Amino acid sequence: MNFSLIPAIDLRDGNVVRLRQGDYSQQTSYQVDPLRLALDYAAAGAQWLHVVDLDGARGGTLANFRLIEALAGTALQVQAGGGVRGEDDLQRLFDAGVARVVLGSVAIREPGRVIAWLDRYGPERLVIALDTREEGGAWRLPSAGWTHSEAPTLDELAPRYAAAGAVHVLCTDIHRDGMLSGPNLALYAYLRALAPALRIQASGGVRDLDDVRAVRAAGLAGVVLGRSLLEGRLSLRDALAC
Repeated sequence: MNFSLIPAIDLRDGNVVRLRQGDYSQQTSYQVDPLRLALDYAAAGAQWLHVVDLDGARGGTLANFRLIEALAGTALQVQAGGGVRGEDDLQRLFDAGVARVVLGSVAIREPGRVIAWLDRYGPERLVIALDTREEGGAWRLPSAGWTHSEAPTLDELAPRYAAAGAVHVLCTDIHRDGMLSGPNLALYAYLRALAPALRIQASGGVRDLDDVRAVRAAGLAGVVLGRSLLEGRLSLRDALAC
């Protein structure tokens, strides 16, 4: 299995930011142009870019669409999400050049609808985002930029999507996102046992090369890298080389 290193750009009001544990009130802004950053990642050897429209995720609209379109026009293959609530949004991103659309809130709230999209567009074009937070002994799946609680759990939806033919799943441990506390390898082992056929992208907590190696050794398909790259704690060139 090929292993992908996927740098991330989170957008809010057109700016590159990171949130702590998905909390919109705990934002760090980075004084860098998003397009320039994407080009730097491409020059370092990245093939994919993960883009999150944080305004869209919370508000339910494609708030940073024009910027996502520009990023999709680079040499990088872009997987983007945040604000996709209907098929019109999905098609709009595909038309803009996005290679894979990341489905979060709609995948949690309306799995039947998303399974129909898997059939229509094919599993290679969609990433199911099962971002999760442990609450009361269960892995819950909050929506709307992780601000709303939902009824389904990871245990329910991961096997359902695998059975429906989904291939790509992004899973963030929300408690570790933006915290540089290391990836939750136990969570990913649990998810692999739930749905062995899924190609899992790990997200949240990655600090350094040792963390990248640990995620790869755990049998995952890839890892999304955010704060560690933005703050220079991890070199993308070094990570790709290892």
